[in-house]
Amino acid sequence: MTRIADIRIPDSRLATEATELVRDVATPLIYDHSRRVYLFGALQGERRGLDYNPELLYVGAMFHDLGLTEKYRTTEQRFEIDGADQAREFLLAHGITAHAAETVWTAIALHTTPEIPGRMAPEIALVTAGVEFDVLGIGYDDLPAETRAAVVAAHPRPDFKRRILAAFTEGIADRPATTFGNVKADVLEHFSPGFVRTDFVEVIENSAWPE
Repeated sequence: MTRIADIRIPDSRLATEATELVRDVATPLIYDHSRRVYLFGALQGERRGLDYNPELLYVGAMFHDLGLTEKYRTTEQRFEIDGADQAREFLLAHGITAHAAETVWTAIALHTTPEIPGRMAPEIALVTAGVEFDVLGIGYDDLPAETRAAVVAAHPRPDFKRRILAAFTEGIADRPATTFGNVKADVLEHFSPGFVRTDFVEVIENSAWPE
């Protein structure tokens, strides 16, 4: 049994196969980030006293950026939905209930949508908490320095800020319309020449309705 920062890494067949799938298709950057998301999410869950299912949280964390990988990304929908769809399919194929699979789907689909996940099931809230901790530094001081160091020692983050922004850009640049209403529009505005945001006001004003 592997423990990192006193958090147990699930070692069931389901979790092992999830780990292997992500390791096979994702870059080391995304793999290490996904493991940190699980660890930081679990640590926040422990701190908040939440009763969560470690396996479901693990699959949600591991699959949350699968839509950025060359194998699983599409061009017609948000990258979050790419990962969510694959997670649901994976879980159902492993005999997990439809309700549990839907929880993980929602956790992944909403992980770039601020505030809402935190009001939902623990697994949904904690995938987002793990992402926010690792990417945005939200809650950074909630955990002791030695705990953060133990996670990063197991899954390093060299030059992470620059490299994750590059990964976001590469993964969504060919589907810019999917960033409408999404924090990822900020990424393309910074790093994708010629990108123009869809303007919500203009969508309303230019709709087919006469009034």
